[in-house]
Amino acid sequence: MLPHRSRTSVILFLLPALLLFGGGVLLPIVQSLGLSFFRWDGISPMSFVGLDNYRQLLLGDPVFWSTFANQAVYLVVCLVLQLGGGLAVASLLLTITRGREVLKVLYLLPAVISTTAIALLFQRIYSAEPMGLVNTLLSAVGLDGLARPWLSDLHTVLVAVSVPEGWRFLGLYTIILYAALLSVPRELEEAARLDGANAWQCFWKIRFPHIRPVWITTTIMATTYALRGFDVPYLLTNGGPGHASELVTTYMYKTAFTSTNYGYASAISVFIVVECLVAVGLIFALLRRKES
Repeated sequence: MLPHRSRTSVILFLLPALLLFGGGVLLPIVQSLGLSFFRWDGISPMSFVGLDNYRQLLLGDPVFWSTFANQAVYLVVCLVLQLGGGLAVASLLLTITRGREVLKVLYLLPAVISTTAIALLFQRIYSAEPMGLVNTLLSAVGLDGLARPWLSDLHTVLVAVSVPEGWRFLGLYTIILYAALLSVPRELEEAARLDGANAWQCFWKIRFPHIRPVWITTTIMATTYALRGFDVPYLLTNGGPGHASELVTTYMYKTAFTSTNYGYASAISVFIVVECLVAVGLIFALLRRKES
């Protein structure tokens, strides 16, 4: 047990952060929850509708469920690039002895670049006229038939807007996982190799169990960020063509600030919060089940 004076000091130091968190995060969530029970256009008096917004959201809005499916695809692409790619690159960095610091800085750069700059960059990369980088590379290797307007094609636009978000934070998770891998005791790996373990067995039986707490944290971060992803898809396609790249977050934004249906948009925002909490709970449940 901490002495009374120490507990008081801890509380005093934590209080400013708790107040900022409460005012900046918890209060808007509570306000959105309250507003979700009303119909309001931002000007006229609010009209109480009870659970009608949630009933419409879950049972009477096919566009919402289309955006939910799009969000699931967006999440999978981001997790594969950020966690799978980050772990692979971090493992490769352990084998490099020269230029490692330069590579880490280069990988981290996209995370500090302006979102608008990233959107403009990928608009040029995906461009069909003038020909962007992707179509130029396809033509160079004789795959001209695969060239297309990636951000206008209904079959490719969703993955096309997901890749920039995955690339954007790849370096961040690479650095986090690389730092975790550095803490793995090397003598354990050396002993395993002497016993005949191959590279995959050393990774799966020794490295990964040691970095599991960090892996859980990065998985939660990547999942919640992807479920709240908004800026890059909105800037690239604004949810189009049609609703092919519409996410739950962009749909919420348009419902609030284009359709001025703030009550319904608040219900969508509450759904996003619940979605993130459920995702975090599932991650903990799955990883604990694997541990047991």
